[in-house]
Amino acid sequence: MLEKLTIKNYALIDSLELDFHNGLTILTGETGAGKSIMLGALSLLLGGRADTRVISDGGSKSIVEALFSDIDPELHEFFDRNDLEWNDAEVIIRREIAQNGRSRTFINDRPVTLGILSQLAEQLIDIHSQHANARLNDPQVQLEILDVMAENEALRKDYLEDFAAYVNLRSRIHRMRDNIEKTRENSEFMRFQLEQLNKLNPKKGELEQIEARFELLSDADDIKERLSSTASMLGGYDEGVIDRLGEARGMISGVDLTMFEPDPNVPGIRERLEQVFIEVKDIFETVEDFAASIDSDPAALAKTTERMNQYYDAVKRFRVKNADELVALRDRLAEDLQAIDLGDSELPELERLYKEKGKKLKERADLLTASRHRAAEDFSRILNETARPLGLRNMEFSVGFCVGKLTPQGQDRIEFLCAFNKNQTPGPVAKIASGGEISRLMLSLKKILASRMNLPTIIFDEVDTGVSGEIADKMGDMMVAMSRDMQVMAITHLPQVAAKGKSHFKVYKNDGNGKTNTFVRALTFDERVREIAGMMSGSNVSEAALGNARALLEGNLPG
Repeated sequence: MLEKLTIKNYALIDSLELDFHNGLTILTGETGAGKSIMLGALSLLLGGRADTRVISDGGSKSIVEALFSDIDPELHEFFDRNDLEWNDAEVIIRREIAQNGRSRTFINDRPVTLGILSQLAEQLIDIHSQHANARLNDPQVQLEILDVMAENEALRKDYLEDFAAYVNLRSRIHRMRDNIEKTRENSEFMRFQLEQLNKLNPKKGELEQIEARFELLSDADDIKERLSSTASMLGGYDEGVIDRLGEARGMISGVDLTMFEPDPNVPGIRERLEQVFIEVKDIFETVEDFAASIDSDPAALAKTTERMNQYYDAVKRFRVKNADELVALRDRLAEDLQAIDLGDSELPELERLYKEKGKKLKERADLLTASRHRAAEDFSRILNETARPLGLRNMEFSVGFCVGKLTPQGQDRIEFLCAFNKNQTPGPVAKIASGGEISRLMLSLKKILASRMNLPTIIFDEVDTGVSGEIADKMGDMMVAMSRDMQVMAITHLPQVAAKGKSHFKVYKNDGNGKTNTFVRALTFDERVREIAGMMSGSNVSEAALGNARALLEGNLPG
């Protein structure tokens, strides 16, 4: 349940901290006192639109925070799925709106997306406003209500999975048809291109190798001369480096180097000369091999030049960036042409599978429809029984069905139908019900749904609009009955409803320091008497009104 609500720098509210309890909580106040401001703040936690205009003058940001206790253990899975720390004792959700319009959201002080916050909040609290009355006319909302009554979540999940597979396969078939049609138009040209590329037979990296060989063959004489000269310098007789190193080795062998090289762990001059001698000799032999391998071959040069030019021409002709892209183009053309050749055989198989999936999907849709029909009968009966004591004794509620095309929600098109008087033809709720009838119908509906959805907290915003007297008293009794299983809050202008609250808060405005602020405070018993008396008689509270209010309150105290 909602245990604590904190609001800071929001519209006319500077700072507000309220502690709530279980049972029925009443909120009253004059029109314009700020009751809608509180609901607007709470709606932010449900994912409502953030508007910087709500930030109080001089405030850096608006903050709305709610603490919920006695958390439903079934929410543990939601916390695990979203990598949130679980606490079965309490959950704190918060939303902050900065001056620049940026919104931040938190669950147990951990930043989350607005989507995750609203998903959680919708399982903790439900706000029923006059806007919700209007939404009752939405066919999608009506279907959602019926599905709650049908408890067909597993059926809807199976159907949705099959529907997604069905739609994906249909899209694949359409793409294949389009692709085959487009590629067929260009197939002859594509085959000609593939033939040319197959003749060239390009390979990745081949052009780089050819260009390197071309460079070598073009300068073969000069390269061979340079390598031969290098070999002579290294290994030539008398003046060669190898010969001179050999003389140096012999010369140093006659010198005792121990007095110069005291550290035996450091390589000595002789060892180092030996290493240099071996390395230079190896270089000499390698360079000689290089020189021997080079042979000026005009035929090889001509062949290499021709292959290189073939690559250059193909890159230009096929309008690719480099030679390696010729390989990718060849493979792509081969795949596209194969798709054309095989398309006629693959497409019928996909179409056959599409029909099978369509048949299976229709069977799933029929099961879903059957569950809704069963639920519609029970729902109509329960709603009629619940609403009739609220002065709707002649009400006949039913659900109209028709079958349409398959959608993600199934094949059903439904409409809530009502008749409130005898001999009246049932019609859409929006066209037949008055404001008071809609209010009573919605309260009855919420009572039924709340027990099915396990909502811990529900807030009614003037759900008793358009009623009075005995009917208002019975609507209050219905809210009390609901509050035995959940936390119920009601914003009301009716004394009959206000008197039934377990706790009572007053919303009011006050002027000070050059501005107007909204405040909320819990009322004592005597303050409740005066508040309810004012709801009965207006601003001039008479003794008779006070007596009636006291009697009304005392009559609703627990026995």
